[in-house]
Amino acid sequence: MKLRPLPFLLATLIGASHCVQATDLLETFRAAQANDPVFAVARATQQAGQEKLPQGRSLLLPNISLNANSTFNDNTTQYRGASILPGGHNRYNSHSYGVNFTQPLYRQQNWLAYSEAELQVAQTEAQFNAAEQDLILRVAQAYFDVLIAQDSVQLANAQKTAISEQLEQAKRNFEVGSTTITDTHEAQARYDLTSAQEIAAQNNLEIKKRALQQLINVMPKDIRNLGKEFKLEAPQPADMEKWVDDAQLNNPQLAIAQAGAEIAEKEVERNRGGHYPTVDLVANYSNNQSNGGSFGVGSDNINKSVGVQLNMPLFQGGAVSSKWREAEANLERARQELENIRRSVALQTRQAYLGVVSGIAQVKALQQALTSSESVLEASKLGQEVGVRTNLDVLNAQQQLYATRRDLYQAEYNYLISQLRLKAAVGLLGEDGLVKVNQALY
Repeated sequence: MKLRPLPFLLATLIGASHCVQATDLLETFRAAQANDPVFAVARATQQAGQEKLPQGRSLLLPNISLNANSTFNDNTTQYRGASILPGGHNRYNSHSYGVNFTQPLYRQQNWLAYSEAELQVAQTEAQFNAAEQDLILRVAQAYFDVLIAQDSVQLANAQKTAISEQLEQAKRNFEVGSTTITDTHEAQARYDLTSAQEIAAQNNLEIKKRALQQLINVMPKDIRNLGKEFKLEAPQPADMEKWVDDAQLNNPQLAIAQAGAEIAEKEVERNRGGHYPTVDLVANYSNNQSNGGSFGVGSDNINKSVGVQLNMPLFQGGAVSSKWREAEANLERARQELENIRRSVALQTRQAYLGVVSGIAQVKALQQALTSSESVLEASKLGQEVGVRTNLDVLNAQQQLYATRRDLYQAEYNYLISQLRLKAAVGLLGEDGLVKVNQALY
């Protein structure tokens, strides 16, 4: 267990709130993988997107169809004029079946549709990768939100206990006449304020737990806090622009937009191909049987054919040209969206990098501030005993100490989140990233 510099009472309160069977960050993430509906949507979308490839391939493969029918015929024939042909009423059955075979030989639109399908599958994979990274970030944020909410409750409770001691001391001093009633009123006011803050902190903790519950579908009871394995590590390499360059190559959001732009290019070519001819290899086999007819006799007819079929579109009311222009406009939109995401990714990467670097500096500064705040509190208490400090000075020193501790907790959690965001920006955030963060928990 990580021993943070705090008064003994606070350290005891925090340590008592964690049991051996506490849930860690990695377990929480795996629970979210199985229960988060947003991630379930992404998984189903990925599975659906993978079917685009066989659908595109099917446009290049043979198309075979079977048709069959059986018909009852009731036929009455009456010839006019001098005819040697006998009329009459005939009832008979006819049956037929056939097989049609078509193999595309040249269909530019089909080849481009198959290329689009490959890009769509790649885009779907990038979307799932982005969804998995997003889940990691959402779980980590919700997890640390619960931790800081718990810390706020514990800090408020410890501060309330410490102020209660000051209040009792002020009352005793007033009774013996060594201080005025003002010290009692000051301590009472600070005690009441801390009580209100404790209520607000408990309410916030309930809200944060419910937010985590939405991800894992169970109410979190006890989760692990930061322990002695928590370390501050600077980004490697220590070059922000190198991280930006890596993000331009591997960021999943950028990969999604890049695939979208390439799909839009294929769409322009495919719609332009609406003016081009198509060539197919076609073959047919049919068998027609009838046990009657107009002349009262049946027949059996078998037909076989094979050939090459050319279709040349000439005019379709302007639809082909209109779709072509529409595809070109969509291509320009996709290019601009790609450029916007490229700039956004660069900005997000820089923000995450600076978040890690500044987070390290902030944590170190707050650690030093915490040491100073403890010294101020001890000095204020000693000064009060010898009469050079007032009760208000001690109360202010206590408030400063607990505020510094809360800020330090928040800075530590923000540092860890910034680390994860930086890895996500360059497309390297996976379960192994959580394993490293999880090692800092006890």
